[in-house]
Amino acid sequence: MLNKLFSLIMLVLFMGGCSLIPQYPQPQLPVAENWPAGDSNLESQAENAAEIAWQDYFQSPILRQLISRVLDNNRDLKIAALNIEQAQAAYRIRHSELMPTLTANGSGSRAAVPDDISSSGKGYTYTTLSANVALAAYELDFFGRVRSLNQQALENYLATEEAHLSARISLIAETVNAYLGYLSDQKLLKLAQETHNTQKQTYEVIQRQFQVGLVTQLNVAQAATAVENAKVATAQYRRQLAQTKNALVYLAGASVDDLLNRGETIDSIRFMANLPAGLPAEVLLARPDIRLAEHQLRAANADIGAARAALYPTIRLTGSFGLASDSLDGLFNSGARYAWNFTPSLTMPIFNRGKLKASLAVAEVNEKIAAAQYEKAIQIAFREVADQLAARGTYQAQLDAQNALVGAASQAFELSHARYKNGIDDFLSVLDSQRSLFSAKQGAVSVKQAYLTNLVNLYKVLGGGQI
Repeated sequence: MLNKLFSLIMLVLFMGGCSLIPQYPQPQLPVAENWPAGDSNLESQAENAAEIAWQDYFQSPILRQLISRVLDNNRDLKIAALNIEQAQAAYRIRHSELMPTLTANGSGSRAAVPDDISSSGKGYTYTTLSANVALAAYELDFFGRVRSLNQQALENYLATEEAHLSARISLIAETVNAYLGYLSDQKLLKLAQETHNTQKQTYEVIQRQFQVGLVTQLNVAQAATAVENAKVATAQYRRQLAQTKNALVYLAGASVDDLLNRGETIDSIRFMANLPAGLPAEVLLARPDIRLAEHQLRAANADIGAARAALYPTIRLTGSFGLASDSLDGLFNSGARYAWNFTPSLTMPIFNRGKLKASLAVAEVNEKIAAAQYEKAIQIAFREVADQLAARGTYQAQLDAQNALVGAASQAFELSHARYKNGIDDFLSVLDSQRSLFSAKQGAVSVKQAYLTNLVNLYKVLGGGQI
């Protein structure tokens, strides 16, 4: 009998059932085959930016240390990693339902029968010991319901992995952009302080000239206005610098003072040159957020199979086989008594069939929603890459023009100051040229930051940073 039970278990394990999961067609990309062409877009190359590690792309040693610290300590990334563990455990639970559950049980009892109720008129004591192996209610997956749920759990687990990878890439980009903001605010603060010192010296000169009657009270007031404007800018950039530092501390989950103020500037930081753009199909399908959306679509597709299988009968097996004896030393001897039971059951939906059909309709609609969300994710990703490519083609020209503007404004300031000293122009022309120079320098820092931020965002939207 023991051999028969194990033969039955092995038969159950190797029984194959059909699958009612719809065939999964790979969705077509609802975007153009190439990136938009034009003067603002650089020529795409056939390589894949996703293959470039962030350690190779960001060439600043300080920035690499900062990114590593963020990846080790950031709480949002830890939550994403824990979500992977949760999804993995859920998948293991679903996967375990494909196998029967066997349990081993042992029991013993001892009872005394008094004389007055004994059939022989003589009291006695008896002992019963038993040991058995039981097969819990195991569903024969003829119609693939359990396998469909297992496939759904697997796709959800894979989607969670992609979500973690997407969060990692976004975190790297956020860290670099925050660091660029810190370097930018650092330079702007230094520029504001230098401008304030220069204008304060000019104000003191004008005030002395006023005391001897060389200039008017208006000139003094104009110089004082320039000093106060520089004070305003200094306070503003000091606040922004503190806030961007706070952002870095939040991202890293710890102090970053040892990594800042090492002499690196917004002008000295370097990234990899000539980042390849690749073709849309290669780029978009390599992005983890797109793969996440596809796994969710596959999970919805598997859910249809489970809902379809629920309309069919469910067959479950329950049984046990064991031994019984009146003594422990005889429990496993040939004289022990066999005890077994086998209880197959069949459940067929009748009055709840309408509810199950409605559940199937819901699953089919959810699959269509997941397909639309996948296509939407593709289109959003296409626009993100196209926008960053367009920006890459224009920022360098803008930065060159802004630096040329700084040079022209600096020359204009020197000429106006010389003309003022020679009595040709009034002091107002000097103040105007000072303001223009300060504004041009501020613009140069902002454009430089925007240029570098574009390189960071382009690396992100092309799917980089995965290693």
